[in-house]
Order: sequence, then C-alpha cells, then structure tokens
Amino acid sequence: MSDPKFDAARARLEELWAAGKDFLGTDYAIMAGAMSWVSERHLVSAVSNAGGFGVIACGSMTPDLLSAEIAATKEMTSKPFGVNLITMHPMLDDLIEVCREHNVGHVVLAGGLPSSASIKKAKEFAKVICFAPALVLTKKLIRSGADALVIEGSEAGGHVGPVSLTVLAQEILPHVADIPVFCAGGIGRGEAITGLLEQGASGVQIGTRLVCAEECIAHPDFKKAFIRASARDAITTVQLDERFPVIPVRALANKGTDEFREKQRSVIEKFRAGELDQGAAQLEIEHFWAGALRRAVIDGDVESGSVMAGQSVGMVKKEQPVSEILDELVEQAVQSLVKRDS
Repeated sequence: MSDPKFDAARARLEELWAAGKDFLGTDYAIMAGAMSWVSERHLVSAVSNAGGFGVIACGSMTPDLLSAEIAATKEMTSKPFGVNLITMHPMLDDLIEVCREHNVGHVVLAGGLPSSASIKKAKEFAKVICFAPALVLTKKLIRSGADALVIEGSEAGGHVGPVSLTVLAQEILPHVADIPVFCAGGIGRGEAITGLLEQGASGVQIGTRLVCAEECIAHPDFKKAFIRASARDAITTVQLDERFPVIPVRALANKGTDEFREKQRSVIEKFRAGELDQGAAQLEIEHFWAGALRRAVIDGDVESGSVMAGQSVGMVKKEQPVSEILDELVEQAVQSLVKRDS
C-alpha cells in the first residue's frame, strides 16, 4: 500500500529534476563525473543501465582509442551516455569527429574554456555541456551556444577551482533559467541533491561516490584508500612559489603529496642558484605527477601515486553496485522531502 507522503515526495522530486532528466534522457538527473582511468566502458555503462548518465573520460586518448571505447560502451548499454573531451587536447577537432561518427548524443567540453568554434562543431550532432567556473563565464558559454552547464565546486576531486559549490550555486543558479545546470563537488548524499534542485539546479554530477562501485575497474587498493579516508584527507596540492604555478588537484594525502612539496623546493633552489632556467624548472615541476593517476588507479600504488578524490570521500563506506548507490541517493532525496513536509 502506497504512502501519500512518499508519493507526494517522489512526485516533487520528479518535478524538480524534470528538465535535467529530459535533457539527459535518463531516469535520474544524475551525471557521472568523467574520471581519467576510472570512467571507462564498465563504469559508464553501469551508470547508464542503472538510470543515471555515464560519461566516458577521453582524457589523453587518441581518436582511435576513443573510437574503440565508445564502440565498446555501446555494446554494454543501449541507454544514453556522453563523452568528456578536454579542450586543450591537441586533437580536439578529430575527437569531436569521432563522437560524430558514433552518433554520440552528448559531448562534455571540459578542462578549460571551450572556443565558440568547438561548441558549434559539436552542436552539429550532439547536445553540448560545458563547465562554468563563474557567472561571467556562464553568460559567455550560453552566448556561445552551450546546451547545458556543470558548475563544479572546489570540494570535487581532481583538478579544481578556488570556489566552493555552496558559493557557486548562489552566484550562478539564480541567473540561469533557459538551460539546465548540473551541480558538482562534494555531493555524497541525496539530501544535498534535493537542496541543490530547490535552489534551481536541474540535476547533479557525482564522481567520488562512484569510485567504489563494484563495476568500477579501479585497483582494490585504490578503493580501500577511499573507504578508509575521511573528508579531511582529501587535500589540494600546494604551490610554493607564484613564479611556478601549480594547478590545484584534490587528492588523498600520501607520500607522493609530501614528495611533490619537496620536489618544488629542490627545483626552486636550483632555479635560484642558476642551475635551471624558469622554463626548465616549470617543466620539471609539471612532470612530477606524470602517470601518477594511472599508477594509483590501475596499479594500486596509493602511496606515491595520485589518489584523486573529492571531500565526499568520507561518505564512501563500502563497495556497492552502481544501482545500489543511485537508489540510495534517490531514496535519501525522497526522504528529505518527506521530513521537510511532515
């Protein structure tokens, strides 16, 4: 026998994220964040099959590798999924063409502000989603033709900006009415989803919460590191000298984090001593983490590798099927509406 309170809450949730569901073509307006080495065919198809929206992380893939990954994902799901392309990729136009050849329905342009030309090219065959780090850039992306936006707070894992989702949501959501906006960063429970939807979001994007999915191919030691961690363990990399900029990356603190600080110190000392010019010094710092994410995700080197994780990692308690994770989030969202209206 159905409960009128729960029926009303579910109906309210459906109303709140209707625009997001319609845009994605899914049961839930929950996108999966594109995580390099993690968001491949197995996790992407599992998310889509469970009612969410999986997204392939192209990262540094060549066009041939991306083509094979899209084809393999299509073998595992008939549901909608997207492809995340890095705007700074030297073969971006070729990667867009690969998406066209495979009739990809949604292209996510990330890793920098995409050009109007790139947006236009992808819009010829797909819906285009872009990341908006501030209100002024939100307006620019809408003018450039973005079909939807993701606003991602500094609580997220991986490369992050300086502003929290709490602030970005207040800054951006009241000013965007014509296209869907998905919120990301630190989202680990359904109550947070409800709150963002009521602020004006059309849906959310989650990443960290999905790393310990049973379908995720990440190394068992990588998953164990997530399960053991608390929110305080997910820290951003530190820049020691403004002359040598470091793009902040949020990851679990480990020996590699300490070694990166020491690497910066030693390189800066060599620069001051005239042993390295500024360009060579910057390159040495940037190369420190080369391959570190793969070492952690695939090889399980969670001591010196880069264990990228958002602050919601403290809410990851066990390995679960993707369907169970999404069902939990939706149930928590419904329960929060029931409690509020009781």
